[in-house]
Amino acid sequence: MSSVRPSSGDPSSSPAADGSSARRGPRPSGAGVRFDEEEPVTVVLVRHGQTAMTVSRGYSGSSEPGPPLDETGRRQAADVAALVDRVGRDLWGDIAYPSRVVASPMVRTQQTAAVVAGRLGLHVETDATFREADFGAWQGLTAEQVEERWPGQLEPWHTLGTVRPPGGESIADVGGRVRAGLDRLQAAGEGRTVVVVSHAVAIRAMLGVTMGAAPGSWSQLRVAPASVSIIRLFSDKRDEIAVAGVPSEGWAR
Repeated sequence: MSSVRPSSGDPSSSPAADGSSARRGPRPSGAGVRFDEEEPVTVVLVRHGQTAMTVSRGYSGSSEPGPPLDETGRRQAADVAALVDRVGRDLWGDIAYPSRVVASPMVRTQQTAAVVAGRLGLHVETDATFREADFGAWQGLTAEQVEERWPGQLEPWHTLGTVRPPGGESIADVGGRVRAGLDRLQAAGEGRTVVVVSHAVAIRAMLGVTMGAAPGSWSQLRVAPASVSIIRLFSDKRDEIAVAGVPSEGWAR
């Protein structure tokens, strides 16, 4: 038992120049228990800011590049960039400061990622692995419109996770796709922090596969516009999820 890294202690640290973790001390309070000294790859998941489709509550997937951020979404992007800039500094001080920003190719994620990357002094890498679900024939429709045209299909899409809309992806399909993307990030090397700017369903899927939860339960996770979630990826797949949140006025300062 002497090899257990304590789960309490002062998590003070400073980011290394190469983005790797500068800390090899005790694990902070609340961290998952580990029986080794492996440093994970940390992934900061950021959902894009608000768009017109966010407001109308339409199903906005990866089959169309738009829509862009609206005025509120642009403000949210600035707020979340300020929050992410604090990772490895005065928030989550045991985590390395971000060294990469990766984004889905959608307009809304590219715009959000550009603001985040600008704040961090990085450039945006595009990876379609982290795109939103393809909603197929449901693209652009509200839940009420989907139910009217395809009665009884929308609820099991969310609650079973294996139902596919016509021409689209199931939630489980998205999970398999994003799991492969996370595995590539983890394989690239430990001790780094990568920001991934993505979408509601895709982020739920990343959280779900990290927890090992059934796809039908992922829709219970709330992923608000411009919210932040943190996962820590280990080679043995005993990954961690750190509770984060939505930028507030106080956090953005």
